[in-house]
Amino acid sequence: MSSLRESAAVEAPVADAESRLHHDDHDALRLWLRLFACTSLIERSIRTQLRESFAMTLPRFDLMAQLERAPQGLKMSELSRRLMVTGGNVTGLTDQLVSEGLVVRKRVAGDRRAQAVSLTREGRKVFRKMAEAHERWIVALMAGLSPGERDRLYALLGRLKRGVAAMASQESS
Repeated sequence: MSSLRESAAVEAPVADAESRLHHDDHDALRLWLRLFACTSLIERSIRTQLRESFAMTLPRFDLMAQLERAPQGLKMSELSRRLMVTGGNVTGLTDQLVSEGLVVRKRVAGDRRAQAVSLTREGRKVFRKMAEAHERWIVALMAGLSPGERDRLYALLGRLKRGVAAMASQESS
């Protein structure tokens, strides 16, 4: 029995992505579903915290995070690309944030059709508070791992990411 099978055998069953597994499923499938379950649990926790603490959704927080990294603002098309969502989704999120005074739209010089979006002063202030809380929540969620375990997991996931990216680039060629 592999170490992935042994570790799954001693854990209490949880109704999540891993609950679909069978004892004879491939270790790679077990690992994928474990990663997916962890991601889903973390995301659910962050969504809840953002909603309860700031009346904010995760997509709106993500949009503000992109704008915080680009003080000069971003075109709507660039926001859409960075967030990996449709232009319509970005427009809806932006409309909400504009109505709350957290972001502002400006025409892009030399391009009549394009608009750039940037955080307002109030938006930067609100985002800063949310980002500080977000970091605390992530630190708390990762507290079950020692610093060395986090370092090892980070390194291993980096190797996995590079391998997956290399395979994806070969598939798209």
